[in-house]
Amino acid sequence: MRSVTCSMGVSLDGYIVGPDGGFNWTAPDEEVFRFVTDEIREVGVHLLGRRLYETMLYWETADQDPSLDDSMLEWAALWKPLPKVVFSTTLSTVRGAARLASGGLAEEIERLRAEPGEGDIAIGGATLAAEAAAADLIDEYRPRVHPVLVGGGIPFFPRNERRVDLELVESRTFGSGVVHLRYRVRR
Repeated sequence: MRSVTCSMGVSLDGYIVGPDGGFNWTAPDEEVFRFVTDEIREVGVHLLGRRLYETMLYWETADQDPSLDDSMLEWAALWKPLPKVVFSTTLSTVRGAARLASGGLAEEIERLRAEPGEGDIAIGGATLAAEAAAADLIDEYRPRVHPVLVGGGIPFFPRNERRVDLELVESRTFGSGVVHLRYRVRR
């Protein structure tokens, strides 16, 4: 069965976006960018909320940007054809290899798990990830902890007063001080 994963940059105090709405502190250096590129190779389909989808639209045409280096062109080549499911109540169309979700999050995940296919089901976007976590749909949490305290904002982990036991599967420290943690949910 395909795993549902949630991989995002997070501040040491647990936020994916700061109180000012910014997340420029998550910009990866070359080493972290290579890691994230390798991580996306394991994804078979990516579920996105509207805001993340709109942010990632840049990568649909990034291969036409002459200023991009080889590593960014490689990312674009992986991202562009990757199947995506967008959850939005305001969008009526999406572009590229994306489709609008036809049902709720749990329905979509159940359908994707039942379909033949390889690769993880990745979830991106704060609201969508929080909904998936609250419904116990996430199999692995993969935070990249950045050495910064932002003091508030949008939390990586939803505050739903439910205990979730985790098992550390992998960890890695990068030269920049970013720490990747990979936890599997104990069921």
